[in-house]
Amino acid sequence: MVFFLEYLQHRRDCQFKQDERAQRIKSLSRYRGPFTPQDRKIVDRPIEQLVEDVHKGVLEPSALLDTYGKVALKAHEKTNCVTEVMISEAEGWIRDGSINFQGPLAGIPVSLKDTINVGGFDSTVGFSSFVGNTYAEDGPTVRLLKDAGAVPYVKTNLPTTLLSFESTNDVWGRCTNPHNSKYSPGGSTGGESALLALGGRIGIGSDVAGSVRVPAHFSGIYSLRCSTGRWPKAGFATSMPGQEGVPSVYSPMARTLNDLTYFTQAVIGMKPWKYDYSVHPLPWRSNAEREYATKSKFRVGIMRTDGVVDPSPACRRALEETEMALKVAGHEIVEIDPPSPYEALYLGAHLLNADGCQMFKSFMRYGEWNDPGADQMDWLMRLSRPLKYIYYLWVKYVRRDDIWAGLIKGWHQKTAYENWQLVAKREAYRSRWFEWWNKADLDFILTPTNATPAVPHDGMKDAVSSCGYTFLFNVLDCTTGCIPITHVDKEVDGLPAGFDIRKLNGVAQGAYKLYDAKAMHGLPVGIQVVGRRLEEEKVLAIMKRVEDALGNGKYKQLELD
Repeated sequence: MVFFLEYLQHRRDCQFKQDERAQRIKSLSRYRGPFTPQDRKIVDRPIEQLVEDVHKGVLEPSALLDTYGKVALKAHEKTNCVTEVMISEAEGWIRDGSINFQGPLAGIPVSLKDTINVGGFDSTVGFSSFVGNTYAEDGPTVRLLKDAGAVPYVKTNLPTTLLSFESTNDVWGRCTNPHNSKYSPGGSTGGESALLALGGRIGIGSDVAGSVRVPAHFSGIYSLRCSTGRWPKAGFATSMPGQEGVPSVYSPMARTLNDLTYFTQAVIGMKPWKYDYSVHPLPWRSNAEREYATKSKFRVGIMRTDGVVDPSPACRRALEETEMALKVAGHEIVEIDPPSPYEALYLGAHLLNADGCQMFKSFMRYGEWNDPGADQMDWLMRLSRPLKYIYYLWVKYVRRDDIWAGLIKGWHQKTAYENWQLVAKREAYRSRWFEWWNKADLDFILTPTNATPAVPHDGMKDAVSSCGYTFLFNVLDCTTGCIPITHVDKEVDGLPAGFDIRKLNGVAQGAYKLYDAKAMHGLPVGIQVVGRRLEEEKVLAIMKRVEDALGNGKYKQLELD
């Protein structure tokens, strides 16, 4: 009976939030209607020009909110990307002096992942048990944004566990890809990527295994995974409080590379260490930015595969097109053989779930929908150790799949002793990469963002472990940017004749089970630009150089509907 009552409360709370959102949207009648020439001009203008016009009094912040409020409602109607609608409150913040319109982000509307605390609003993380946890005041990051002049106006969709490349939950529903509604926009910051792809300006997401980079790759936008301590992370709700084996970072996302660079510099220029004790007091280093903006020849390491799941034809093509553009521009391409990325996948997976999946489950109510990928991890975690060991032996010695067998061996809740051993191995692994990179003498690494383009809805049940290309750089804590390069082309990106999925390891089988170039035609495909730790300025400058090398072949954003 208790379980039944808990389920009823779950349904009531979900319905309450959906009704509340619908009512807020209904009240915004003046944000409906077609885009005006002024709206289109605002969306297409560089961010620094908009800020300058606000400073001069030529452009009112309310005009920017008018445009981006309209963008958000249209994007939401198409993809279900918005959770908390804060547009009416944003109108009040503009009028009452809550926002500093002399700051470096003066008047710029900013969208926020649902986890980010804004005074007067919930941060549900998609859990019905978090409904009603309204915060009395803004968290430190939102205070910084308002002091910089930015206008928070919507929060965006995500998966409950924050451990998925999809963005679906019972509270807010399923978010869809802006290019194809049958596919995921990415996760866990998928609502952000959907909104930004459809005309949003700047946003903030979090990343523990690829959660700002995979959405950028799936939806066709730009993102930067900052190293720990460079971007503020105070004032957030989460599904895994206390998890430090692979620290989550908050990071910027944007529709254009210029906006991403400007936004990152603006936030760091606000001295975020004065708002958040965890941020390093490291000012923006213009000299590093200039050095890599002007360096005549880069030494570029190409990581063509993570050794677990080879990139699909579409993702390989995006990497090769970028490689060729850099070669033509005169840069040196180096084939690399770094310390095993598979080892990072193993360490990261076991560290991230060292609690036996207990923490994220503790917030779930009876009958609450769980992401299929997280559910798979939890199911295997709960399987009795004798049965799990038999399964491991079958995978290793009958299927002869060392990759999948290695991941499932020891897949159980860790003791403190076992967790410390994993952390020690993580640090030794980081040290090996550090020494290897010193010897390789690379300016940066170029690699796929994911083995495949966007997954179809509920596809993470099969592809949950196919995250090695992004997860690697969380384990290493490398600064990593994502650039959209191309789109899936059904004519050239099909699997080769004779391709046999049965010959792949279990992780690769899960990924390739979902790959269909015809069904995926038109989905975006991106690549990663990887720097070393705390190299945000350098990576952003190199991303610009990469785009410049692509020339007229660079990615074209979606037009406003």
